[in-house]
Amino acid sequence: MCRSAAYARTTDALIALAAASLPWSTSAPAIFMVLWLVAVIPTIDWEQFVLDLATPACALTLALVALALVGMVWSEASWAERLHGIKPLGKLLALPFLLAYFQRSQRGLWVFAAFLISCTLMMILSWIVLALPQLKLAHTASAGVPVKNYLDQSQEFALCAFALALPALTALRARQWAAATFYLALILLFVANMLYVVSARTALVYMPVLLILFASLHLSRQATRALFAGVALVSLVIWTTSPYLRQRIADVTVEYHAQDISGIASTAQRLTYWQKSLKFIAEAPILGHGTGSIKYLFTRDAAGQTGLQAEVVNNPHNQTLNVAIQWGLIGVFLLYAMWISHVRLFAGRDLVAWIGLVVVVQNITSSLLNSHLTDFHEGWIYVIGVGVAGGMALRNRRPEKMLTGLAAAEPSRIRVKDHTVSDSDSPVILPRTPIITREPWV
Repeated sequence: MCRSAAYARTTDALIALAAASLPWSTSAPAIFMVLWLVAVIPTIDWEQFVLDLATPACALTLALVALALVGMVWSEASWAERLHGIKPLGKLLALPFLLAYFQRSQRGLWVFAAFLISCTLMMILSWIVLALPQLKLAHTASAGVPVKNYLDQSQEFALCAFALALPALTALRARQWAAATFYLALILLFVANMLYVVSARTALVYMPVLLILFASLHLSRQATRALFAGVALVSLVIWTTSPYLRQRIADVTVEYHAQDISGIASTAQRLTYWQKSLKFIAEAPILGHGTGSIKYLFTRDAAGQTGLQAEVVNNPHNQTLNVAIQWGLIGVFLLYAMWISHVRLFAGRDLVAWIGLVVVVQNITSSLLNSHLTDFHEGWIYVIGVGVAGGMALRNRRPEKMLTGLAAAEPSRIRVKDHTVSDSDSPVILPRTPIITREPWV
């Protein structure tokens, strides 16, 4: 049993390392996820796993991947592009395994803690490299970005800031001033970094959505009014004291009028991509043009064009359009049905449900301006976040079933006690039933 406990800890450590490496690397998370899957597969209860695949959270996810596989048949793109089009959705195949595993594992919080610690270190380094750019770990075009890019960094920092909102509120209500101060300080540092150092403008879209969501779920009306009054006042102060934020907003107008990609043209580029995407969708509205067809279609349309119209991309920077071009309205239906099923996993009001909800809502909202479900970094944040939090949420909904499974798996670590429910316990007299209690893992 010591070996089994060590094996479980090692498996949990692998997924925690995958989460911790996300802010720093692209290859390391993939390596750790493969190692985790290799470790997990021998431990799976396949009978229960197959039953779990029928649940909406798993079935709709797999249906979207299956549609992408079948979509290779009618695609006009080359086979290399068709296979490349499957790759972004491949990570979704890990989601059922994560959901199943974290219905049994007691260490889901390890994963969230590892990601938070990693992002905190990244945030501190971000402030440092803003003052000392020579300390960057990789060449990046943006100040204050130690590795990767400001889009990924913003997604991480915003996720951490909002995930910490509930622990901060809980600590305040419990008058745990030291813990509350710590959580609030971290939140302020993450948000300040995004507003004064570097951030994606997409964050300015999903942060208000997450703030409204938090207030509606966890605050009273009076507290909500006080919060938004405070946010309005702080926003005014930030606007007057952050030249970076003012410049980022002002750039939208400049980018809107851009006619080529020699300078700043992000807004005009997106509008061009979306306009062309709608034209492509109208050509094949039901089943789309097939897997991997985006670059092929943009290449075909760019013939004889100049400026922005001549740009060839394989990502229209909108997840709905990304899916609709390749798999039509059927793909869009599966995409939104999957998102809704994942939102429904987190109907509770505890920390795990809040973290999972933030992950899903952030991905949905940011996917209005990006293809974040199929992007590598944001996609893995989604898969790991929903998989870990979703598994924990499912375990909390059916503790008796999970404990019974644990009793069968680790009989030497389970104690069973006889208990009779008396009239004082319940108005209905129940037969003698065993209560299963599990000794905590070392």
